[in-house]
Amino acid sequence: MPSIDHLFENNKKWAKRITDNDPNFFELLSQQQTPEYLWIGCSDSRVPANELLGMLPGEVFVHRNIANQVIHTDLNCLSVIQYAVEILKVRHIIVCGHYGCGGVKAALDDQSYGLIDNWLRHIEDVHRFHKTKFDKVTDQDEKVNTLCELNVIEQVANISNTTILRNAWKAGQNTTVHGFVYKLHDGILKDLNVSVGLNSK
Repeated sequence: MPSIDHLFENNKKWAKRITDNDPNFFELLSQQQTPEYLWIGCSDSRVPANELLGMLPGEVFVHRNIANQVIHTDLNCLSVIQYAVEILKVRHIIVCGHYGCGGVKAALDDQSYGLIDNWLRHIEDVHRFHKTKFDKVTDQDEKVNTLCELNVIEQVANISNTTILRNAWKAGQNTTVHGFVYKLHDGILKDLNVSVGLNSK
């Protein structure tokens, strides 16, 4: 059986770096959770929320799934959103996709990948909604990246239409939903400028 002892060694080194910088960090962290941000991102291992935002543990509440989707029948995702909005009172919800997303690529081809086909169907719907736009694009990478952006925009709309956000806004809670795309080749986030909040409803 392959050893994973190195993970525990890495953990000790990481914790030591944190405590060398701030001896009280973990003690204070263990007593509270007050993040201002909920991050809904892709499960892709190359898109780590805290690191790319330059934030420490405790600053970002995170939910990840294949292709950063918010589906109205996904009780896992909806429960995360409800907890973040109603209990943690996050001020910002960020949906972040990334260019070259494997889930988006899979949704564009005609192959079957098994169980995940059902999940990817929602991205296929986004493609269908914008079929006229895609018919004009000949480059495959551009098609994938365009669908990555449109998928994020769709998920921002999906969150904004949940009863969770509608009720929060109705009660005057100032929580804003944003759509970002992450560029793997340079580590930079792109704001898609589709933010929806209390003043835009």
